Amino acid sequence: MRSLGFDVRTAADAEEAGALLAAVPTGERVALVDARFVGHLHALRLALTDPRFPAVAAPGALAVQREARPALTRALGAVVTPPGAPGADTLTDPATLTDALAERLDADGVAVHRPQLGTLVATVPADAEARHEARAAVAAVDDEAVRLRSAVKAHDGFFTTFFISPYSRYIARWCARRGLTPNQVTTASLLTALVAAGCAATGERAGYVAAGVLLLVSFVLDCTDGQLARYALTYSTMGAWLDATFDRVKEYAFYAGLALGAARNGDDVWGLALGAMVLMTCRHVVDFSFNEANHDATANTSPTATLSSRLDGVGWTVWVRRMIILPIGERWAMIAVLTAVTTPRIVFWALIVGCAFGACYTTAGRVLRSLTRKAQRTDRAARALADLADSGPLAELQARMPWGRTGAIGAPVLIAALGAVLMVTAALVLPFGDVRLVPVTVLYAMAAGLAVARPLKGALDWLVPPFFRAAEYTTVLVLAARSDSPQALPAAFGLVAAVAYHHYDTVYRIRGGTGAPPAWLVRVTGGHEGRTLLVAVLAALLAGRGDDFTLALTVLAVAVALVVLVESIRFWVSSGAPAVHDEGETA
Repeated sequence: MRSLGFDVRTAADAEEAGALLAAVPTGERVALVDARFVGHLHALRLALTDPRFPAVAAPGALAVQREARPALTRALGAVVTPPGAPGADTLTDPATLTDALAERLDADGVAVHRPQLGTLVATVPADAEARHEARAAVAAVDDEAVRLRSAVKAHDGFFTTFFISPYSRYIARWCARRGLTPNQVTTASLLTALVAAGCAATGERAGYVAAGVLLLVSFVLDCTDGQLARYALTYSTMGAWLDATFDRVKEYAFYAGLALGAARNGDDVWGLALGAMVLMTCRHVVDFSFNEANHDATANTSPTATLSSRLDGVGWTVWVRRMIILPIGERWAMIAVLTAVTTPRIVFWALIVGCAFGACYTTAGRVLRSLTRKAQRTDRAARALADLADSGPLAELQARMPWGRTGAIGAPVLIAALGAVLMVTAALVLPFGDVRLVPVTVLYAMAAGLAVARPLKGALDWLVPPFFRAAEYTTVLVLAARSDSPQALPAAFGLVAAVAYHHYDTVYRIRGGTGAPPAWLVRVTGGHEGRTLLVAVLAALLAGRGDDFTLALTVLAVAVALVVLVESIRFWVSSGAPAVHDEGETA
């Protein structure tokens, strides 16, 4: 217990334990362990030191965070009250006090997490023979080996599982033994990726080779930070924010470095760089929207999902299906190798083709699941999809109109799809600067409002946010590409990167259970339809003045970036932000 950072006190009974706990300041974590406990140290570590849960229990051990302390006090009061007296514990009499308290916390509405111990031992022997057997079971299992294995994410891609994790876990242990934190490793990964982007920006073959090597080193560190967090159970709110956003910062910075390097050699690939970023972000929002729509759906069954589960039972299909979606490990390995041996143009085309195939594969599968699934989606899921839609003041105004509230507006996903197709088609067909694009954008904003006027509970309504992302990002890409300024595409790249950060930030807030960013932030940044309308108006006003259009995009990108970054930093470093990490996320 002391090795885990606890100040140990001994209590003879529940009443004395309550008195000792009452003396501990209310803001501190407390733990109770039965004096007869026999088990592995790592079993206790999992039960007592994981900061992500308000209460964690294992046989003979219980720990609670600050927010669950009042419930623990009530549970102790119920346990020590004489049977039959008001407030006495009426639950089944468990074998130990810690088990009784865990049951009482569950009954009191506190979610008690019970970690999967696997081969680890955690028990309270009833007699000497049971104690002897428990100690023999402890001796038979190397808990350090179990700890190392459990540091690796359970569901990762092929490249990460077989080419990175076999040694990165040992790097994580090395870092833990030297007091390094996951946040420090995450920062080192970011800095390494930024240096790699700088090497790519040189435009020289030696720079490209160095960039590819450094990008792989950055990815090794990216895997190590999460493994270090799991190995040492040092999850944090700041770590959640860094882990959730730095992957995108690194990837986008490297795209920019490749584009700058290509420009030094006379090859303009900014359009491809922006196209790759748009495609990747839209693919991710498909993943996020589908998962949120079905997060807590009832009657959540589908023949397609059943077939997928059966395929998972055939070993090689699991890895093939993980590889073809081009998760982050395979994606970074491909980028690193192609950067070293080919040109930026080839890198981006390979990335676009690979990501497009993966996006088609995953989206088609999820559409089939949704059409064959009999699921009742909850209000929480509908709210999450509405938040992911990022609707601004114009869409909100349209949604409040009488025809929006009556429900006589058709399927939200069809309205969103038609609006997105109309917006992108007009941007492609109309000449750059044509004022007719502005009323088309107004129609798109009206469609955006109608699409979110009702709760998004339809079978395919999770496609509404992806349609909005595709419409906004692609419109910016097309208008920048068709302007007469060669610097418009780099400016558009910065704008889409800033907006994409805002959208990823929204996703991770929803995952943490804290809801979307504040309404004022969405209103200030205009929502997706407001930003799209603004870019269309700028194109119409500044047609023939390409440099002015580029300047306008740059100013808009800086303004959006400043607003969303300041609010994001404020939120993620606040004490109320959750410690959420990507367990099982391969993309």
